[in-house]
Amino acid sequence: MSAKLTFTYLACLPILAQTLPAPATSAPDPSKYVPGVTYQSTNPNYPIRNPFYFEGRIDWNLLKITTPSTAWEYAQRGIHEQDDLEDMTDAIADYNTAISMNSLSNGTCQLITSSFTGFGQTVNPPPCMFTVRLRLGNLLKETNPQGAIDLFNQVLQIDPLRLGVNAMIGDAYQNIATAATDAAAKQTAYQQAIAAYQAELALSPVTPLTTSLTGDTANNAHVHWSLAQLYQTIGDLTDQASELSLYLQATQWHSDTYAWRIQLAQTRLTKIQAQLKIRKIGK
Repeated sequence: MSAKLTFTYLACLPILAQTLPAPATSAPDPSKYVPGVTYQSTNPNYPIRNPFYFEGRIDWNLLKITTPSTAWEYAQRGIHEQDDLEDMTDAIADYNTAISMNSLSNGTCQLITSSFTGFGQTVNPPPCMFTVRLRLGNLLKETNPQGAIDLFNQVLQIDPLRLGVNAMIGDAYQNIATAATDAAAKQTAYQQAIAAYQAELALSPVTPLTTSLTGDTANNAHVHWSLAQLYQTIGDLTDQASELSLYLQATQWHSDTYAWRIQLAQTRLTKIQAQLKIRKIGK
């Protein structure tokens, strides 16, 4: 090290000593460590708990929680029961408890609708969670589709731009339509499903800019497929053909999780176009 560098380094030491936190006098006792409590509460440099709950899955065994006490903890145990134990009954019970403790209706959570200046500090009530509502809604889609729709609508209150939620609402309305015995109620549910799927498409529109950047001429193959299926059910050949065409355009760039549907869509579209041509000639 040159004399100049050595001098500069030594001259900086008093500044570093003033700016760096003092070292801990002793390490925390591992035998007394309580996850999420002990170290954070005794570390003066650790900020106040962030109220924006991390909503992803954490290995339940690593949390070392005997009995949940907060909405987040009940949600995490529910995720463990659903994913690891495949115990949907207990998962639903824990999700319901979590939502009752983080509720829009009883004021135990709040919607964050603007830039939040207190990030990282205490917020009372805490922000509303969306993951637990999404998970519970998907578990209820078949047995209680209206309840699932209510949960999905809460998610849209929390995050109006979250992709996939309107499509879940469309799925739930289809389940309502399938179970309906009254013709008018069935038709209403189908129209509500169509509106929900169209709302999903509206969140990621195809524009000249996106087409110039990506080449895409249609978006969201799965939603276009669902709409085509709906129009087939209600006997609307024209809209079914349109959705099948958009589906095929979308799969040119993104394929489909169920690749067999691409060939089926091509076959159906060819058949429908022939039917529409015959219908037009007949007029």
